[in-house]
Amino acid sequence: MTQPFFEDQDPAEFDPMTGELDLEDRRALRRVAGLSTELTDVTEVEYRALRLERVVLVGVWTEGTAEMADNSLRELALLAETAGSEVLEGLVQRRSRPDPATYIGSGKAAELRDVVIATGADTVICDGELAPSQLRHLEELVQVKVIDRTALILDIFAQHAKSREGKAQVELAQLNYLLPRLRGWGGNLSRQVGGRAAGGVGIGGRGPGETKIELDRRRIRTRMAKLRREIGGMSKARDTKRGERRRHGVPSVAIAGYTNAGKSSLLNRLTGAGVLVEDALFATLDPTVRRAETPGGRAYTLADTVGFVRHLPHQLVEAFRSTLEEVTDAGLILHVVDGSDPDPEAQLDAVREVLRDIGADRIPEIVVINKADAADEHALARLRRRETHSVVVSARTGFGMAELRAAIEADLPGLDAELHVLVPYDRGDLVAQAHERGEVLKQEHQPEGTALHVRVPADLAGELARYETATPTT
Repeated sequence: MTQPFFEDQDPAEFDPMTGELDLEDRRALRRVAGLSTELTDVTEVEYRALRLERVVLVGVWTEGTAEMADNSLRELALLAETAGSEVLEGLVQRRSRPDPATYIGSGKAAELRDVVIATGADTVICDGELAPSQLRHLEELVQVKVIDRTALILDIFAQHAKSREGKAQVELAQLNYLLPRLRGWGGNLSRQVGGRAAGGVGIGGRGPGETKIELDRRRIRTRMAKLRREIGGMSKARDTKRGERRRHGVPSVAIAGYTNAGKSSLLNRLTGAGVLVEDALFATLDPTVRRAETPGGRAYTLADTVGFVRHLPHQLVEAFRSTLEEVTDAGLILHVVDGSDPDPEAQLDAVREVLRDIGADRIPEIVVINKADAADEHALARLRRRETHSVVVSARTGFGMAELRAAIEADLPGLDAELHVLVPYDRGDLVAQAHERGEVLKQEHQPEGTALHVRVPADLAGELARYETATPTT
Protein backbone atom coordinates (compact mmCIF):
# COMPACT_ATOMS: atom_id res chain seq x y z
CA MET A 1 0.00 0.00 0.00
CA THR A 2 1.45 3.38 -0.95
CA GLN A 3 1.74 6.10 1.65
CA PRO A 4 -1.24 8.47 1.88
CA PHE A 5 -0.64 12.16 1.41
CA PHE A 6 -2.54 15.42 1.66
CA GLU A 7 -2.95 17.17 -1.68
CA ASP A 8 -3.45 20.58 -0.06
CA GLN A 9 -0.98 22.46 2.05
CA ASP A 10 -0.85 21.80 5.79
CA PRO A 11 -3.70 23.55 7.56
CA ALA A 12 -3.29 26.46 9.91
CA GLU A 13 -3.07 25.70 13.60
CA PHE A 14 -6.13 25.64 15.81
CA ASP A 15 -6.66 29.10 17.36
CA PRO A 16 -6.92 28.69 21.16
CA MET A 17 -8.23 32.25 21.56
CA THR A 18 -11.29 31.87 19.36
CA GLY A 19 -11.67 28.10 19.57
CA GLU A 20 -12.12 27.94 15.80
CA LEU A 21 -10.08 27.03 12.75
CA ASP A 22 -9.41 29.40 9.90
CA LEU A 23 -12.27 29.58 7.42
CA GLU A 24 -10.20 28.16 4.56
CA ASP A 25 -9.03 25.33 6.81
CA ARG A 26 -12.56 24.43 7.88
CA ARG A 27 -13.65 24.23 4.25
CA ALA A 28 -10.87 21.90 3.23
CA LEU A 29 -11.81 18.27 2.58
CA ARG A 30 -8.49 16.57 2.04
CA ARG A 31 -8.21 13.46 -0.05
CA VAL A 32 -5.97 10.70 1.25
CA ALA A 33 -4.83 8.72 -1.78
CA GLY A 34 -3.30 5.28 -2.09
CA LEU A 35 -5.75 3.37 0.10
CA SER A 36 -7.23 1.06 -2.53
CA THR A 37 -6.95 -2.69 -1.96
CA GLU A 38 -7.16 -5.69 -4.21
CA LEU A 39 -9.40 -7.85 -2.06
CA THR A 40 -12.38 -9.37 -3.85
CA ASP A 41 -14.01 -11.21 -0.96
CA VAL A 42 -17.35 -9.68 0.01
CA THR A 43 -18.97 -10.24 3.38
CA GLU A 44 -22.54 -9.69 4.48
CA VAL A 45 -23.52 -8.66 7.97
CA GLU A 46 -26.29 -10.86 9.24
CA TYR A 47 -28.82 -8.16 10.14
CA ARG A 48 -30.42 -6.28 7.22
CA ALA A 49 -27.92 -7.84 4.79
CA LEU A 50 -25.44 -4.97 5.17
CA ARG A 51 -22.83 -5.30 2.42
CA LEU A 52 -19.27 -4.05 2.48
CA GLU A 53 -17.96 -4.05 -1.06
CA ARG A 54 -16.59 -0.87 -2.64
CA VAL A 55 -16.04 1.66 0.08
CA VAL A 56 -14.94 5.26 0.60
CA LEU A 57 -13.38 6.13 3.95
CA VAL A 58 -13.92 9.47 5.65
CA GLY A 59 -12.42 10.81 8.87
CA VAL A 60 -12.56 14.02 10.86
CA TRP A 61 -9.19 15.32 12.00
CA THR A 62 -9.80 17.23 15.23
CA GLU A 63 -6.42 17.08 16.97
CA GLY A 64 -2.85 15.90 16.59
CA THR A 65 -0.60 16.00 13.55
CA ALA A 66 -1.27 15.23 9.92
CA GLU A 67 0.75 12.03 10.32
CA MET A 68 -1.54 10.88 13.15
CA ALA A 69 -4.58 11.55 10.96
CA ASP A 70 -2.97 9.54 8.15
CA ASN A 71 -2.19 6.63 10.48
CA SER A 72 -5.77 6.54 11.75
CA LEU A 73 -7.18 6.36 8.23
CA ARG A 74 -4.61 3.74 7.22
CA GLU A 75 -5.75 1.61 10.14
CA LEU A 76 -9.38 2.08 9.05
CA ALA A 77 -8.36 0.88 5.59
CA LEU A 78 -6.81 -2.26 7.11
CA LEU A 79 -9.99 -2.86 9.08
CA ALA A 80 -12.04 -2.48 5.90
CA GLU A 81 -9.73 -4.93 4.10
CA THR A 82 -10.14 -7.44 6.90
CA ALA A 83 -13.92 -7.14 6.55
CA GLY A 84 -13.60 -8.01 2.84
CA SER A 85 -13.94 -4.57 1.28
CA GLU A 86 -12.24 -2.82 -1.61
CA VAL A 87 -11.13 0.64 -0.50
CA LEU A 88 -11.47 3.17 -3.28
CA GLU A 89 -10.78 6.51 -1.61
CA GLY A 90 -9.89 8.01 1.74
CA LEU A 91 -10.89 11.51 2.76
CA VAL A 92 -9.96 13.52 5.83
CA GLN A 93 -11.61 16.77 6.88
CA ARG A 94 -10.02 19.22 9.33
CA ARG A 95 -12.55 20.42 11.91
CA SER A 96 -12.44 21.58 15.50
CA ARG A 97 -15.08 18.94 16.31
CA PRO A 98 -17.33 16.53 14.33
CA ASP A 99 -20.55 18.05 13.05
CA PRO A 100 -23.38 16.99 15.42
CA ALA A 101 -25.81 16.48 12.53
CA THR A 102 -23.84 14.83 9.73
CA TYR A 103 -20.34 14.21 11.20
CA ILE A 104 -18.61 16.17 8.39
CA GLY A 105 -21.18 18.90 7.71
CA SER A 106 -23.82 19.13 4.99
CA GLY A 107 -21.56 20.93 2.50
CA LYS A 108 -18.82 18.36 2.82
CA ALA A 109 -21.43 15.61 2.65
CA ALA A 110 -22.40 16.94 -0.79
CA GLU A 111 -18.74 16.79 -1.87
CA LEU A 112 -18.53 13.26 -0.46
CA ARG A 113 -21.59 12.37 -2.57
CA ASP A 114 -19.68 13.49 -5.70
CA VAL A 115 -16.74 11.25 -4.74
CA VAL A 116 -19.10 8.31 -4.19
CA ILE A 117 -20.63 8.81 -7.65
CA ALA A 118 -17.23 9.21 -9.32
CA THR A 119 -15.77 6.05 -7.76
CA GLY A 120 -18.90 3.89 -7.91
CA ALA A 121 -18.76 3.17 -4.20
CA ASP A 122 -21.70 1.57 -2.44
CA THR A 123 -20.66 2.19 1.19
CA VAL A 124 -19.12 5.01 3.21
CA ILE A 125 -17.17 4.11 6.37
CA CYS A 126 -16.63 6.85 8.97
CA ASP A 127 -13.58 6.79 11.24
CA GLY A 128 -15.46 7.16 14.52
CA GLU A 129 -18.60 6.07 16.33
CA LEU A 130 -21.57 7.99 14.95
CA ALA A 131 -24.79 8.73 16.73
CA PRO A 132 -27.94 7.19 15.17
CA SER A 133 -29.05 10.62 13.93
CA GLN A 134 -25.65 11.29 12.32
CA LEU A 135 -25.79 7.98 10.48
CA ARG A 136 -29.30 8.66 9.25
CA HIS A 137 -28.65 12.23 8.09
CA LEU A 138 -25.36 11.42 6.36
CA GLU A 139 -26.97 8.45 4.64
CA GLU A 140 -29.76 10.65 3.32
CA LEU A 141 -27.22 13.08 1.85
CA VAL A 142 -24.76 10.64 0.22
CA GLN A 143 -27.48 8.16 -0.89
CA VAL A 144 -25.44 5.06 -0.07
CA LYS A 145 -25.08 2.93 3.03
CA VAL A 146 -23.07 4.62 5.83
CA ILE A 147 -21.48 2.68 8.68
CA ASP A 148 -19.08 3.74 11.40
CA ARG A 149 -15.87 2.31 12.81
CA THR A 150 -17.71 0.46 15.58
CA ALA A 151 -19.99 -1.42 13.16
CA LEU A 152 -16.97 -2.33 11.05
CA ILE A 153 -15.08 -3.81 14.02
CA LEU A 154 -18.18 -5.71 15.12
CA ASP A 155 -18.48 -7.19 11.63
CA ILE A 156 -14.85 -8.37 11.72
CA PHE A 157 -15.42 -9.98 15.12
CA ALA A 158 -18.52 -11.73 13.75
CA GLN A 159 -16.44 -13.24 10.93
CA HIS A 160 -13.61 -14.44 13.17
CA ALA A 161 -15.55 -15.86 16.13
CA LYS A 162 -15.22 -19.64 16.12
CA SER A 163 -16.17 -20.97 19.56
CA ARG A 164 -19.70 -21.04 20.94
CA GLU A 165 -18.80 -18.49 23.60
CA GLY A 166 -17.05 -16.22 21.12
CA LYS A 167 -20.05 -16.22 18.79
CA ALA A 168 -22.41 -15.46 21.67
CA GLN A 169 -20.23 -12.58 22.86
CA VAL A 170 -20.07 -11.06 19.38
CA GLU A 171 -23.82 -11.40 18.86
CA LEU A 172 -24.48 -9.71 22.20
CA ALA A 173 -22.19 -6.81 21.24
CA GLN A 174 -23.87 -6.47 17.83
CA LEU A 175 -27.36 -6.42 19.32
CA ASN A 176 -26.29 -3.91 21.96
CA TYR A 177 -24.99 -1.65 19.18
CA LEU A 178 -27.99 -2.22 16.93
CA LEU A 179 -30.74 -1.56 19.46
CA PRO A 180 -30.63 2.27 19.49
CA ARG A 181 -29.92 2.37 15.75
CA LEU A 182 -32.73 0.12 14.59
CA ARG A 183 -34.56 1.57 11.63
CA GLY A 184 -36.09 0.45 8.37
CA TRP A 185 -34.93 1.16 4.86
CA GLY A 186 -38.32 2.79 4.27
CA GLY A 187 -41.56 2.89 6.20
CA ASN A 188 -41.82 -0.84 6.75
CA LEU A 189 -40.85 -0.71 10.42
CA SER A 190 -43.46 1.92 11.32
CA ARG A 191 -46.49 -0.21 10.38
CA GLN A 192 -48.73 -1.21 13.23
CA VAL A 193 -50.43 -4.49 13.93
CA GLY A 194 -53.80 -4.30 15.66
CA GLY A 195 -56.88 -2.09 15.42
CA ARG A 196 -58.30 -1.51 11.96
CA ALA A 197 -54.83 -2.06 10.53
CA ALA A 198 -55.14 -5.66 11.62
CA GLY A 199 -57.38 -6.33 8.64
CA GLY A 200 -60.55 -7.10 10.57
CA VAL A 201 -59.25 -10.00 12.60
CA GLY A 202 -62.07 -9.44 15.08
CA ILE A 203 -62.11 -9.64 18.87
CA GLY A 204 -58.62 -9.57 20.37
CA GLY A 205 -57.10 -8.07 17.24
CA ARG A 206 -58.16 -4.47 17.81
CA GLY A 207 -56.28 -1.73 19.65
CA PRO A 208 -53.27 0.46 19.02
CA GLY A 209 -51.14 -2.58 18.33
CA GLU A 210 -47.34 -2.66 18.14
CA THR A 211 -45.18 -1.25 15.38
CA LYS A 212 -42.74 -3.57 13.72
CA ILE A 213 -39.79 -1.58 15.07
CA GLU A 214 -41.18 -1.96 18.61
CA LEU A 215 -41.58 -5.67 18.01
CA ASP A 216 -37.99 -5.95 16.77
CA ARG A 217 -36.71 -4.06 19.80
CA ARG A 218 -38.57 -6.35 22.16
CA ARG A 219 -37.20 -9.42 20.41
CA ILE A 220 -33.66 -7.99 20.53
CA ARG A 221 -33.91 -7.34 24.28
CA THR A 222 -35.19 -10.87 24.84
CA ARG A 223 -32.34 -12.31 22.79
CA MET A 224 -29.77 -10.19 24.66
CA ALA A 225 -31.05 -11.43 28.02
CA LYS A 226 -30.75 -15.03 26.80
CA LEU A 227 -27.20 -14.45 25.51
CA ARG A 228 -26.11 -12.94 28.84
CA ARG A 229 -27.37 -16.03 30.65
CA GLU A 230 -25.56 -18.33 28.21
CA ILE A 231 -22.28 -16.40 28.47
CA GLY A 232 -22.55 -16.43 32.26
CA GLY A 233 -22.96 -20.21 32.21
CA MET A 234 -20.06 -20.75 29.79
CA SER A 235 -17.71 -18.56 31.82
CA LYS A 236 -18.11 -20.86 34.84
CA ALA A 237 -15.98 -23.53 33.17
CA ARG A 238 -13.14 -21.04 32.71
CA ASP A 239 -13.56 -19.88 36.31
CA THR A 240 -13.20 -23.51 37.47
CA LYS A 241 -9.98 -23.98 35.50
CA ARG A 242 -8.53 -20.73 36.83
CA GLY A 243 -9.44 -21.74 40.38
CA GLU A 244 -7.71 -25.09 39.91
CA ARG A 245 -4.54 -23.36 38.72
CA ARG A 246 -4.63 -20.99 41.70
CA ARG A 247 -5.02 -23.89 44.15
CA HIS A 248 -1.95 -25.54 42.70
CA GLY A 249 -0.01 -22.28 42.89
CA VAL A 250 0.62 -22.08 39.13
CA PRO A 251 1.18 -18.42 38.21
CA SER A 252 -0.64 -17.00 35.22
CA VAL A 253 0.84 -14.78 32.51
CA ALA A 254 -1.44 -13.04 29.97
CA ILE A 255 -0.36 -11.83 26.55
CA ALA A 256 -2.15 -8.57 25.77
CA GLY A 257 -1.58 -5.98 23.08
CA TYR A 258 -2.72 -4.29 19.93
CA THR A 259 -4.34 -6.34 17.21
CA ASN A 260 -1.85 -7.91 14.78
CA ALA A 261 1.10 -7.09 17.08
CA GLY A 262 2.20 -10.75 17.02
CA LYS A 263 0.68 -12.11 20.25
CA SER A 264 -0.18 -15.56 18.85
CA SER A 265 3.26 -15.84 17.22
CA LEU A 266 4.83 -15.04 20.58
CA LEU A 267 2.69 -17.72 22.29
CA ASN A 268 3.79 -20.27 19.70
CA ARG A 269 7.44 -19.31 20.12
CA LEU A 270 7.31 -19.60 23.93
CA THR A 271 5.22 -22.78 24.15
CA GLY A 272 5.07 -24.45 20.73
CA ALA A 273 1.28 -24.21 20.96
CA GLY A 274 0.58 -24.24 17.23
CA VAL A 275 -2.06 -21.49 17.51
CA LEU A 276 -3.38 -19.98 14.26
CA VAL A 277 -1.14 -17.14 13.12
CA GLU A 278 -2.47 -14.84 10.41
CA ASP A 279 -1.38 -11.43 9.18
CA ALA A 280 -4.83 -9.97 9.76
CA LEU A 281 -6.58 -7.83 12.32
CA PHE A 282 -8.41 -9.73 15.08
CA ALA A 283 -7.31 -13.18 13.90
CA THR A 284 -7.59 -14.35 17.54
CA LEU A 285 -10.86 -13.94 19.43
CA ASP A 286 -11.01 -17.04 21.60
CA PRO A 287 -8.44 -17.15 24.44
CA THR A 288 -5.83 -19.90 24.30
CA VAL A 289 -4.12 -21.05 27.52
CA ARG A 290 -0.93 -23.12 27.34
CA ARG A 291 1.61 -24.38 29.87
CA ALA A 292 5.15 -23.03 29.78
CA GLU A 293 8.30 -23.23 31.90
CA THR A 294 10.92 -20.72 32.91
CA PRO A 295 14.62 -21.47 32.22
CA GLY A 296 14.82 -22.56 35.88
CA GLY A 297 12.01 -25.09 35.36
CA ARG A 298 9.17 -23.24 37.09
CA ALA A 299 5.76 -23.92 35.50
CA TYR A 300 3.34 -21.14 34.56
CA THR A 301 0.39 -20.68 32.22
CA LEU A 302 0.46 -18.37 29.21
CA ALA A 303 -2.85 -17.01 27.89
CA ASP A 304 -3.28 -15.48 24.41
CA THR A 305 -6.12 -12.93 24.39
CA VAL A 306 -8.12 -10.87 21.94
CA GLY A 307 -6.28 -7.90 20.46
CA PHE A 308 -7.20 -4.32 21.21
CA VAL A 309 -7.50 -1.35 18.87
CA ARG A 310 -7.93 2.39 19.09
CA HIS A 311 -11.46 3.31 20.13
CA LEU A 312 -12.37 -0.32 20.83
CA PRO A 313 -16.19 -0.34 21.02
CA HIS A 314 -17.40 -0.39 24.60
CA GLN A 315 -20.00 -2.98 23.55
CA LEU A 316 -17.16 -5.40 22.81
CA VAL A 317 -15.39 -4.69 26.09
CA GLU A 318 -18.61 -5.47 27.97
CA ALA A 319 -19.49 -8.55 25.91
CA PHE A 320 -15.94 -9.97 26.11
CA ARG A 321 -15.57 -9.25 29.82
CA SER A 322 -15.58 -12.96 30.71
CA THR A 323 -12.84 -13.61 28.13
CA LEU A 324 -10.82 -10.60 29.31
CA GLU A 325 -10.83 -12.05 32.81
CA GLU A 326 -7.81 -14.06 31.66
CA VAL A 327 -6.01 -10.71 31.75
CA THR A 328 -7.50 -9.37 34.99
CA ASP A 329 -6.68 -12.62 36.86
CA ALA A 330 -3.09 -12.77 35.59
CA GLY A 331 -0.11 -12.15 37.83
CA LEU A 332 1.94 -10.71 34.96
CA ILE A 333 1.05 -9.15 31.60
CA LEU A 334 3.22 -9.40 28.50
CA HIS A 335 2.22 -6.20 26.70
CA VAL A 336 3.10 -6.83 23.05
CA VAL A 337 3.60 -3.86 20.72
CA ASP A 338 4.48 -3.84 17.02
CA GLY A 339 7.88 -2.15 16.82
CA SER A 340 7.51 -1.71 13.04
CA ASP A 341 4.22 0.24 13.33
CA PRO A 342 4.37 3.92 12.33
CA ASP A 343 3.01 4.95 15.74
CA PRO A 344 3.75 2.26 18.36
CA GLU A 345 3.31 4.74 21.23
CA ALA A 346 -0.34 5.16 20.25
CA GLN A 347 -0.72 1.35 20.33
CA LEU A 348 0.64 1.25 23.87
CA ASP A 349 -1.68 4.04 25.02
CA ALA A 350 -4.76 2.43 23.40
CA VAL A 351 -4.10 -0.94 25.07
CA ARG A 352 -3.50 0.64 28.46
CA GLU A 353 -6.78 2.51 28.16
CA VAL A 354 -8.63 -0.80 27.75
CA LEU A 355 -6.63 -2.36 30.61
CA ARG A 356 -7.81 0.51 32.83
CA ASP A 357 -11.40 -0.11 31.74
CA ILE A 358 -11.27 -3.76 32.81
CA GLY A 359 -9.33 -3.09 36.03
CA ALA A 360 -6.03 -4.65 34.94
CA ASP A 361 -3.90 -1.50 34.93
CA ARG A 362 -2.17 -2.31 38.25
CA ILE A 363 -0.92 -5.75 37.20
CA PRO A 364 2.87 -5.82 36.60
CA GLU A 365 3.74 -5.78 32.90
CA ILE A 366 6.68 -6.42 30.63
CA VAL A 367 6.53 -4.46 27.37
CA VAL A 368 7.50 -6.83 24.55
CA ILE A 369 8.57 -4.84 21.48
CA ASN A 370 7.93 -7.36 18.70
CA LYS A 371 8.85 -7.51 14.99
CA ALA A 372 12.38 -6.29 15.63
CA ASP A 373 13.43 -7.81 12.29
CA ALA A 374 11.16 -5.34 10.44
CA ALA A 375 11.50 -2.29 12.72
CA ASP A 376 13.71 0.77 12.40
CA GLU A 377 16.60 0.86 14.89
CA HIS A 378 15.89 4.47 15.86
CA ALA A 379 12.23 3.62 16.55
CA LEU A 380 13.29 0.68 18.74
CA ALA A 381 15.72 2.87 20.67
CA ARG A 382 12.97 5.48 21.19
CA LEU A 383 10.62 2.83 22.54
CA ARG A 384 13.28 1.41 24.87
CA ARG A 385 13.81 4.88 26.34
CA ARG A 386 10.06 5.37 26.82
CA GLU A 387 9.45 1.89 28.23
CA THR A 388 12.29 1.15 30.61
CA HIS A 389 10.97 -2.32 31.53
CA SER A 390 10.89 -3.74 28.01
CA VAL A 391 12.40 -6.49 25.86
CA VAL A 392 12.98 -6.30 22.09
CA VAL A 393 12.14 -9.57 20.31
CA SER A 394 11.16 -11.07 17.00
CA ALA A 395 8.65 -13.88 17.37
CA ARG A 396 9.25 -14.79 13.73
CA THR A 397 13.03 -15.27 13.95
CA GLY A 398 13.39 -16.03 17.67
CA PHE A 399 15.56 -13.00 18.37
CA GLY A 400 15.47 -11.87 22.02
CA MET A 401 13.48 -14.86 23.31
CA ALA A 402 16.14 -15.87 25.85
CA GLU A 403 16.07 -12.35 27.34
CA LEU A 404 12.27 -12.45 27.44
CA ARG A 405 12.18 -15.82 29.22
CA ALA A 406 14.62 -14.50 31.80
CA ALA A 407 12.49 -11.40 32.33
CA ILE A 408 9.37 -13.54 32.80
CA GLU A 409 11.19 -15.71 35.34
CA ALA A 410 12.33 -12.65 37.30
CA ASP A 411 8.85 -11.07 37.36
CA LEU A 412 6.66 -14.12 37.99
CA PRO A 413 4.64 -13.56 41.17
CA GLY A 414 4.22 -15.89 44.11
CA LEU A 415 7.76 -16.81 45.15
CA ASP A 416 7.50 -15.31 48.63
CA ALA A 417 10.15 -17.25 50.54
CA GLU A 418 13.74 -18.28 49.92
CA LEU A 419 14.83 -21.33 51.93
CA HIS A 420 17.76 -23.71 52.46
CA VAL A 421 16.27 -27.10 53.35
CA LEU A 422 17.30 -30.74 53.73
CA VAL A 423 14.33 -32.86 52.67
CA PRO A 424 14.28 -36.56 53.67
CA TYR A 425 14.18 -39.02 50.82
CA ASP A 426 10.73 -40.25 51.92
CA ARG A 427 9.34 -36.75 51.15
CA GLY A 428 10.14 -36.74 47.47
CA ASP A 429 6.73 -35.18 46.87
CA LEU A 430 7.96 -31.94 48.43
CA VAL A 431 11.01 -31.92 46.16
CA ALA A 432 8.73 -32.41 43.16
CA GLN A 433 6.48 -29.53 44.27
CA ALA A 434 9.49 -27.29 44.75
CA HIS A 435 10.50 -27.96 41.13
CA GLU A 436 6.98 -27.51 39.76
CA ARG A 437 5.75 -24.55 41.79
CA GLY A 438 8.95 -22.77 42.76
CA GLU A 439 12.45 -22.11 41.58
CA VAL A 440 15.23 -24.49 42.59
CA LEU A 441 18.46 -22.51 42.75
CA LYS A 442 20.61 -25.43 43.89
CA GLN A 443 20.11 -29.15 44.56
CA GLU A 444 22.45 -31.76 46.07
CA HIS A 445 21.88 -35.35 47.16
CA GLN A 446 23.29 -36.07 50.63
CA PRO A 447 23.12 -39.15 52.90
CA GLU A 448 20.29 -37.68 55.00
CA GLY A 449 18.23 -36.42 52.08
CA THR A 450 18.02 -33.85 49.27
CA ALA A 451 19.56 -30.44 50.00
CA LEU A 452 17.72 -27.61 48.27
CA HIS A 453 18.14 -23.88 47.91
CA VAL A 454 14.71 -22.77 46.71
CA ARG A 455 12.31 -19.86 46.24
CA VAL A 456 8.73 -21.05 46.75
CA PRO A 457 5.17 -19.75 47.39
CA ALA A 458 4.13 -19.06 50.97
CA ASP A 459 1.99 -22.20 51.41
CA LEU A 460 4.75 -24.52 50.18
CA ALA A 461 7.29 -22.63 52.31
CA GLY A 462 5.22 -23.56 55.38
CA GLU A 463 5.54 -27.26 54.56
CA LEU A 464 9.26 -27.03 53.84
CA ALA A 465 10.04 -24.92 56.93
CA ARG A 466 10.27 -28.01 59.18
CA TYR A 467 13.25 -29.20 57.12
CA GLU A 468 15.00 -25.80 57.00
CA THR A 469 18.70 -25.81 57.88
CA ALA A 470 20.28 -23.11 60.04
CA THR A 471 23.02 -22.44 57.48
CA PRO A 472 23.19 -23.14 53.76
CA THR A 473 23.87 -26.81 53.13
CA THR A 474 27.08 -27.50 51.26
